[in-house]
Amino acid sequence: MELNGARVLVAGATGVLGGAITAELAGRGSRVALAGRDRSRLDRAAQVHPGAPAAGFDAYAPESCVRAVRETSAALGGLDAVVVAFGSVAFGAAQDIGDEVAEHLMAVNYLAPAAFFRAALGILRPGSAIAAVTGAVVDRPQPRMSDYSASKAALTTWLNAVRGEARSAGVAVLEIRPGHLDTGFADRPVVGTAPPLPQGGDPRHVAGAVADALEAGAELLRSGPDGSTVVERRAR
Repeated sequence: MELNGARVLVAGATGVLGGAITAELAGRGSRVALAGRDRSRLDRAAQVHPGAPAAGFDAYAPESCVRAVRETSAALGGLDAVVVAFGSVAFGAAQDIGDEVAEHLMAVNYLAPAAFFRAALGILRPGSAIAAVTGAVVDRPQPRMSDYSASKAALTTWLNAVRGEARSAGVAVLEIRPGHLDTGFADRPVVGTAPPLPQGGDPRHVAGAVADALEAGAELLRSGPDGSTVVERRAR
Protein backbone atom coordinates (compact mmCIF):
# COMPACT_ATOMS: atom_id res chain seq x y z
CA MET A 1 0.00 0.00 0.00
CA GLU A 2 1.09 3.59 -0.57
CA LEU A 3 1.70 5.25 2.81
CA ASN A 4 1.84 8.82 1.53
CA GLY A 5 -1.69 10.07 2.05
CA ALA A 6 -2.89 6.82 3.65
CA ARG A 7 -5.29 7.13 6.57
CA VAL A 8 -3.93 4.98 9.39
CA LEU A 9 -5.28 4.36 12.87
CA VAL A 10 -2.65 3.34 15.43
CA ALA A 11 -4.21 1.76 18.51
CA GLY A 12 -1.63 2.06 21.26
CA ALA A 13 -0.18 5.28 19.87
CA THR A 14 0.48 6.41 23.45
CA GLY A 15 3.08 3.65 24.01
CA VAL A 16 6.75 3.69 23.08
CA LEU A 17 6.49 1.33 20.12
CA GLY A 18 3.06 2.63 19.07
CA GLY A 19 4.35 6.19 19.26
CA ALA A 20 7.38 5.29 17.15
CA ILE A 21 5.16 3.63 14.54
CA THR A 22 2.87 6.66 14.50
CA ALA A 23 5.81 9.02 14.02
CA GLU A 24 7.25 6.86 11.24
CA LEU A 25 3.95 6.71 9.37
CA ALA A 26 3.38 10.44 9.75
CA GLY A 27 6.91 11.04 8.51
CA ARG A 28 6.07 9.09 5.37
CA GLY A 29 3.05 11.26 4.69
CA SER A 30 0.30 9.18 6.28
CA ARG A 31 -2.69 10.88 7.89
CA VAL A 32 -2.59 9.27 11.30
CA ALA A 33 -5.31 8.75 13.88
CA LEU A 34 -4.53 7.87 17.48
CA ALA A 35 -6.19 5.53 19.95
CA GLY A 36 -5.11 5.00 23.54
CA ARG A 37 -6.34 3.89 26.93
CA ASP A 38 -4.86 6.71 29.05
CA ARG A 39 -6.57 10.00 28.25
CA SER A 40 -3.75 12.25 29.46
CA ARG A 41 -1.16 10.35 27.43
CA LEU A 42 -3.50 10.39 24.46
CA ASP A 43 -3.81 14.17 24.74
CA ARG A 44 -0.01 14.50 24.81
CA ALA A 45 0.31 12.26 21.75
CA ALA A 46 -2.27 14.39 19.94
CA GLN A 47 -0.14 17.48 20.61
CA VAL A 48 2.72 15.80 18.75
CA HIS A 49 0.44 15.23 15.75
CA PRO A 50 -1.73 18.35 15.45
CA GLY A 51 -5.02 17.71 13.73
CA ALA A 52 -4.84 13.94 14.15
CA PRO A 53 -8.14 12.44 15.38
CA ALA A 54 -7.81 10.80 18.80
CA ALA A 55 -10.10 8.25 20.43
CA GLY A 56 -9.99 6.56 23.80
CA PHE A 57 -10.75 2.90 24.38
CA ASP A 58 -10.87 0.32 27.16
CA ALA A 59 -9.54 -3.15 26.36
CA TYR A 60 -12.21 -4.60 28.66
CA ALA A 61 -14.95 -2.95 26.62
CA PRO A 62 -14.86 -4.28 23.05
CA GLU A 63 -17.55 -1.81 22.04
CA SER A 64 -15.12 1.02 22.82
CA CYS A 65 -12.60 -0.50 20.40
CA VAL A 66 -15.27 -0.60 17.72
CA ARG A 67 -16.24 2.99 18.53
CA ALA A 68 -12.61 4.13 18.20
CA VAL A 69 -12.46 2.67 14.68
CA ARG A 70 -15.75 4.26 13.66
CA GLU A 71 -14.95 7.68 15.13
CA THR A 72 -11.52 7.96 13.56
CA SER A 73 -12.77 6.62 10.24
CA ALA A 74 -15.49 9.26 10.20
CA ALA A 75 -12.98 11.98 11.07
CA LEU A 76 -10.60 11.00 8.27
CA GLY A 77 -13.23 10.08 5.71
CA GLY A 78 -12.26 6.41 5.89
CA LEU A 79 -9.31 4.28 6.91
CA ASP A 80 -6.67 2.52 4.84
CA ALA A 81 -4.96 0.65 7.68
CA VAL A 82 -5.37 -0.18 11.35
CA VAL A 83 -2.26 -0.99 13.41
CA VAL A 84 -2.57 -2.45 16.92
CA ALA A 85 0.50 -1.86 19.08
CA PHE A 86 -0.63 -2.30 22.69
CA GLY A 87 -0.41 -5.16 25.15
CA SER A 88 0.13 -6.31 28.70
CA VAL A 89 2.58 -8.79 30.27
CA ALA A 90 2.85 -10.85 33.45
CA PHE A 91 5.68 -12.92 34.89
CA GLY A 92 5.55 -15.91 37.20
CA ALA A 93 5.16 -19.67 37.39
CA ALA A 94 1.94 -20.94 35.84
CA GLN A 95 0.50 -22.09 39.16
CA ASP A 96 1.05 -18.62 40.64
CA ILE A 97 -0.73 -16.65 37.91
CA GLY A 98 -4.30 -16.18 39.02
CA ASP A 99 -7.30 -16.60 36.77
CA GLU A 100 -8.00 -12.86 36.89
CA VAL A 101 -4.53 -12.10 35.52
CA ALA A 102 -4.88 -14.75 32.82
CA GLU A 103 -8.23 -13.25 31.84
CA HIS A 104 -6.69 -9.78 31.78
CA LEU A 105 -3.91 -10.88 29.43
CA MET A 106 -6.34 -12.55 27.06
CA ALA A 107 -8.60 -9.49 27.02
CA VAL A 108 -5.80 -7.02 26.33
CA ASN A 109 -3.58 -9.09 24.05
CA TYR A 110 -6.18 -10.94 21.99
CA LEU A 111 -9.82 -9.93 22.43
CA ALA A 112 -9.32 -6.16 22.21
CA PRO A 113 -7.12 -6.31 19.08
CA ALA A 114 -9.63 -8.66 17.47
CA ALA A 115 -12.41 -6.17 18.24
CA PHE A 116 -10.46 -3.40 16.51
CA PHE A 117 -9.91 -5.58 13.48
CA ARG A 118 -13.48 -6.86 13.22
CA ALA A 119 -14.66 -3.27 13.03
CA ALA A 120 -11.93 -2.38 10.52
CA LEU A 121 -12.58 -5.31 8.21
CA GLY A 122 -16.13 -4.09 7.80
CA ILE A 123 -14.99 -0.79 6.29
CA LEU A 124 -11.55 -1.33 4.73
CA ARG A 125 -11.31 -1.30 0.96
CA PRO A 126 -9.11 -3.43 -1.33
CA GLY A 127 -5.50 -2.34 -0.99
CA SER A 128 -5.85 -1.69 2.74
CA ALA A 129 -4.20 -3.49 5.66
CA ILE A 130 -4.46 -4.50 9.29
CA ALA A 131 -1.34 -5.08 11.41
CA ALA A 132 -0.73 -6.28 14.96
CA VAL A 133 2.25 -6.61 17.27
CA THR A 134 2.50 -10.10 18.76
CA GLY A 135 6.08 -10.99 19.68
CA ALA A 136 8.84 -13.55 19.47
CA VAL A 137 7.14 -15.54 22.26
CA VAL A 138 4.72 -17.01 19.71
CA ASP A 139 7.71 -18.85 18.23
CA ARG A 140 9.49 -19.47 21.53
CA PRO A 141 7.08 -19.52 24.51
CA GLN A 142 9.04 -18.69 27.63
CA PRO A 143 8.97 -20.23 31.11
CA ARG A 144 7.30 -17.98 33.69
CA MET A 145 5.45 -16.26 30.84
CA SER A 146 2.95 -18.99 29.99
CA ASP A 147 -0.26 -16.97 30.00
CA TYR A 148 1.34 -14.02 28.22
CA SER A 149 2.72 -16.37 25.57
CA ALA A 150 -0.68 -18.03 25.19
CA SER A 151 -2.51 -14.72 24.77
CA LYS A 152 -0.11 -13.59 22.04
CA ALA A 153 -0.32 -17.00 20.35
CA ALA A 154 -4.11 -16.67 20.34
CA LEU A 155 -3.81 -13.41 18.39
CA THR A 156 -1.35 -15.04 15.97
CA THR A 157 -3.80 -17.89 15.34
CA TRP A 158 -6.62 -15.44 14.77
CA LEU A 159 -4.56 -13.39 12.32
CA ASN A 160 -3.54 -16.51 10.40
CA ALA A 161 -7.14 -17.63 10.06
CA VAL A 162 -8.40 -14.19 9.08
CA ARG A 163 -5.61 -13.69 6.55
CA GLY A 164 -7.22 -16.07 4.07
CA GLU A 165 -10.56 -14.30 4.38
CA ALA A 166 -9.05 -10.83 4.10
CA ARG A 167 -6.78 -11.73 1.18
CA SER A 168 -9.80 -12.51 -0.99
CA ALA A 169 -11.12 -9.02 -0.16
CA GLY A 170 -7.79 -7.39 -1.05
CA VAL A 171 -6.88 -6.56 2.57
CA ALA A 172 -3.38 -7.44 3.78
CA VAL A 173 -2.81 -8.87 7.25
CA LEU A 174 0.60 -8.12 8.78
CA GLU A 175 1.86 -9.77 11.96
CA ILE A 176 4.74 -8.02 13.76
CA ARG A 177 6.88 -10.36 15.89
CA PRO A 178 9.76 -8.33 17.30
CA GLY A 179 12.17 -9.61 19.87
CA HIS A 180 12.80 -7.77 23.13
CA LEU A 181 12.72 -4.01 22.59
CA ASP A 182 13.90 -1.12 24.73
CA THR A 183 10.42 0.20 25.50
CA GLY A 184 10.14 -0.39 29.25
CA PHE A 185 7.28 -2.84 28.56
CA ALA A 186 8.83 -5.60 30.67
CA ASP A 187 9.19 -3.16 33.57
CA ARG A 188 5.41 -2.69 33.79
CA PRO A 189 4.01 -6.21 34.33
CA VAL A 190 0.57 -6.87 35.75
CA VAL A 191 2.26 -9.18 38.26
CA GLY A 192 5.74 -10.57 38.78
CA THR A 193 9.21 -9.39 37.91
CA ALA A 194 10.91 -9.71 34.56
CA PRO A 195 13.84 -12.14 34.36
CA PRO A 196 17.24 -10.81 33.30
CA LEU A 197 16.87 -9.66 29.72
CA PRO A 198 19.42 -8.75 27.06
CA GLN A 199 19.73 -5.20 25.79
CA GLY A 200 16.51 -4.37 23.96
CA GLY A 201 16.34 -3.38 20.33
CA ASP A 202 15.52 0.13 19.11
CA PRO A 203 11.75 0.55 18.66
CA ARG A 204 12.37 3.20 16.01
CA HIS A 205 14.14 0.61 13.88
CA VAL A 206 11.15 -1.73 14.20
CA ALA A 207 8.80 1.15 13.37
CA GLY A 208 10.67 1.77 10.14
CA ALA A 209 10.47 -1.94 9.30
CA VAL A 210 6.71 -1.91 10.01
CA ALA A 211 6.25 0.92 7.54
CA ASP A 212 8.36 -0.92 4.96
CA ALA A 213 6.30 -4.08 5.48
CA LEU A 214 3.02 -2.21 5.04
CA GLU A 215 4.28 -0.65 1.82
CA ALA A 216 5.38 -4.07 0.56
CA GLY A 217 2.09 -5.78 1.44
CA ALA A 218 4.05 -8.23 3.61
CA GLU A 219 2.45 -10.72 5.98
CA LEU A 220 5.15 -11.17 8.61
CA LEU A 221 7.81 -9.02 10.24
CA ARG A 222 10.06 -11.00 12.58
CA SER A 223 13.43 -10.79 14.28
CA GLY A 224 16.32 -12.64 12.69
CA PRO A 225 18.92 -14.64 14.67
CA ASP A 226 21.16 -11.58 14.82
CA GLY A 227 18.36 -9.35 16.05
CA SER A 228 17.76 -7.73 12.68
CA THR A 229 14.24 -7.33 11.33
CA VAL A 230 13.16 -9.64 8.52
CA VAL A 231 10.19 -8.82 6.30
CA GLU A 232 8.45 -11.81 4.72
CA ARG A 233 5.87 -11.54 1.97
CA ARG A 234 4.16 -14.71 3.16
CA ALA A 235 3.68 -15.68 6.80
CA ARG A 236 5.01 -19.07 7.80
